[in-house]
Amino acid sequence: MILTRIQRIRGNNIAALIDFFIRRQETILRLLTEHAYMVLTALSISIVIGVITGYLITYNKTAAKCVVYICGMLMTIPSLALFVFFIPILGIGKTPAIAGLVIYTLLPIVRNVYVGLTNIDPAIIMAAKGMGMREWVITLRIRVPLALPVAFAGIRTAVVMGIGLGAIAAYIGAGGLGVLIFQGINRGITEMILAGAILISLVTIAVDKLMQLIQKQAEKMVR
Repeated sequence: MILTRIQRIRGNNIAALIDFFIRRQETILRLLTEHAYMVLTALSISIVIGVITGYLITYNKTAAKCVVYICGMLMTIPSLALFVFFIPILGIGKTPAIAGLVIYTLLPIVRNVYVGLTNIDPAIIMAAKGMGMREWVITLRIRVPLALPVAFAGIRTAVVMGIGLGAIAAYIGAGGLGVLIFQGINRGITEMILAGAILISLVTIAVDKLMQLIQKQAEKMVR
């Protein structure tokens, strides 16, 4: 009797969820586009800054410790508090959300680029210099290929973090899939909450798998 009732409730919830996806497909597509734009913009900036910073700090251990410490300290700030902090400066909307996402996703990129470049066997670099190779040639042909797996792992982590944290940015009017979750909570609509959570999870998994394939292809190309 109880099992039958539970099955009916589950069946009704699934039917309501499917119906919600069908009725709100245009809205869902718009929110998905907003989410993708926000996260891609933030990650593009973060990757450029993170890779350059991670490379530059390999020349100074003291600077490296300071930069990694600062990035780690910024990550300890609650995401919502960080987004709200930028509102007086950048206003409400996507701009403060993008700024917050850039700061949050910097640490794994900077740290992994630094670790990947500094963990290369010094004997390999010395041998390359002994052969008369210039610094920029050593960087492109030796350091980058050897550091790529570790560096790309940091980028993958940043991408996954960015997609998830992008949902919280909806609270400050940035749009995105987080709108479904927050509006669903405010209105008490379960299928809206589930739709937002499921979509964010599916997008995160799909993008992570895509990044994994890109990483494998990139590693093959630089070998």
